[in-house]
Amino acid sequence: MSKALHLSTINMLLKLYSQTLNRLFEAILLLIIVCLLPIYSFSQSMKSIKRFEINAKRTDIGYTSKDALPRGREFKRLDSTYYVGWMYEGGYKFEHAADYIGFKNAAYDLQRALDLMQKDFNKEISLRTSDVMSYLQVMQYHRDWDFTAYALVNCYSNMDLPNEIWTVLQRCKKMDLQDEQYLECYHSMSWTVHRNRYYTSEKASFLKNNIDDNEKYANSLLDSSVLKIKRDADINAKLFTTNYVEEKMPSVWHYKSILYTYQLDIENGQSYYDKLKATPYFPANNYATFTSVQAKFGEARVFYDIAKEQDQGDKRLKESYYYLSILNQYANHNKDGISELNDVIKANGSTPGFGWYNIALARNYLYRGDIFSAKKFALRAQQFKEIHIGTTLGQGHYDFTVMLMNLIIKKREIEAIRFRNKRWWLNPASLFNMAKLNIEKYGLQFLIINQFASNPERDRVIYKIFSTESTVSFDEIYELIDGFSTQYFLQRFQEDISQESRYHVKRYCKYFTAKLLIKKGKYHEAKSYLESILNEMLIDVENEKLLIARTNEALAICERELNKPDAAQDYLQEVFAIYPQLIPFTDIPVKIYLTHNANNAKEQKMINDLKKYNIDFVEESETGMPLVNIDFQSKIDKISVSTTIQDKNDSRIGSFSYSGKGKIAAYTISNIIFNIR
Repeated sequence: MSKALHLSTINMLLKLYSQTLNRLFEAILLLIIVCLLPIYSFSQSMKSIKRFEINAKRTDIGYTSKDALPRGREFKRLDSTYYVGWMYEGGYKFEHAADYIGFKNAAYDLQRALDLMQKDFNKEISLRTSDVMSYLQVMQYHRDWDFTAYALVNCYSNMDLPNEIWTVLQRCKKMDLQDEQYLECYHSMSWTVHRNRYYTSEKASFLKNNIDDNEKYANSLLDSSVLKIKRDADINAKLFTTNYVEEKMPSVWHYKSILYTYQLDIENGQSYYDKLKATPYFPANNYATFTSVQAKFGEARVFYDIAKEQDQGDKRLKESYYYLSILNQYANHNKDGISELNDVIKANGSTPGFGWYNIALARNYLYRGDIFSAKKFALRAQQFKEIHIGTTLGQGHYDFTVMLMNLIIKKREIEAIRFRNKRWWLNPASLFNMAKLNIEKYGLQFLIINQFASNPERDRVIYKIFSTESTVSFDEIYELIDGFSTQYFLQRFQEDISQESRYHVKRYCKYFTAKLLIKKGKYHEAKSYLESILNEMLIDVENEKLLIARTNEALAICERELNKPDAAQDYLQEVFAIYPQLIPFTDIPVKIYLTHNANNAKEQKMINDLKKYNIDFVEESETGMPLVNIDFQSKIDKISVSTTIQDKNDSRIGSFSYSGKGKIAAYTISNIIFNIR
């Protein structure tokens, strides 16, 4: 046999062998499929049965109800590949989260639910139809997607993760639900841009590179929302209501009003609030802020009080309570503010908002004259890790506000040393404390300067009197700029007087201008601005007491520097009548007519200790001068003291008992005189 024939035979045999193996493999594979098909079918059947059971059991269970957690875990045990269990467990955790870890845990479950939902039911969720029967078949999937995305976006928002928020919103935008009940996609996109407006694309890829462009983008997203609502209405009119557009538009107006208020576009902002007033969705808290930034404090107080009644009790900062602390500061209702804030903290505990309430408490205690308590609550706020839920106020606002409050407290501590000892420079302890406090003050100023120097919002929020995102009062803003770039701020506020469109805000621009002119020694010019404030017919004497008192205080400084001490005292006595708690922290001693019945060494020592304070006690009364009478009632082991104070507007009485330690008694008496209690 030839070699060629031999090779041909071998090749033929190999080919036959290969074909035989292939057929054998196919037969084995077919056998495996035939054997496993019933098992697979059984597995799929069991999965369908379990999902049917889950769907039956989830009836009447709310996404965040108390049964959501145990049911969610049960559903995951039945079928961990089905989204429902993850959704319920995540929804429960979201509802009960109050810190970063809580929201992180909720986000994990919700993200898993969203992924499983899209994997198994993408076609159903993305279906858009006007056919009633077709929609009923997919409606549950639409609602589940809507809620899950809403809760997940809020978790990421509370964790300050804008890029993750945007990723979820883009998925929702692509899914294009025909009826958004929980998460209105374009609204959330607009809010996310607005909330992060002071960042750039380096922080979050979806942002523009300056605040103005971000605000324009946020506004355009709301315009896109209007187009989507109208597009959805074409389908949903047959399913829900023919008034679909009218029912959806208030949510657009809500966000539009926020944007225009931030931009201080009062005319457009008012137009949207007027529209909202005719709906059940009127936001009293936002409107209160809108009126407050116009310096209409009486109206703002009314709507903040309404907002408190509308509070839904969820775990987030209740802005009305915080901003009322500023209005109480303006109206010298600090005592009422302290009582209310203590009640809020007691009711809510250390939930989100706790830090802000402590800042508010520090403010009201400070302007009540109680430096010790102010320092205590400012420290508590500083040490608390605040979570910023449902608000555009972020960590930067919080840190700045705490630092500024601490700076003002330092200044008050320095002024208190001067007040409690006319000759403090002769006392080594006072000298040491003064030096220590000044070092701490300069350190705080350095930190604050470093923080807001890189803040792109400083011109809109920090230096702008009454802006929506400001968390401090006008008086606190002046404390911040006092001593820095006097000429720059003078020019700025002089320009604001003519350019400011908010009528009531103009007088605050005049006040700042006058204070800065005093810094430059231009007392006559400063007086003209200050006098025009007091002559303003529309000034609210009830809600603008702080401005009126500060204006009189500034006039007293002008008159003193112009060698008119009697005129200076007249203005200072107005301050004593309106806002007596300010007097110990000004360097002009107020004249007070003092009478007393001290008739022994202990009682006389208390009077002598009181006269060491920076108060100009006189022996003859003059018209308008405050009158103070101290009545001692000595007993065996203690002395009872009753103090009556009469000023231009009112009289008050304070009493206490002490064991004979004159300095403590003098301190108590001085607090009673200036209504610091």
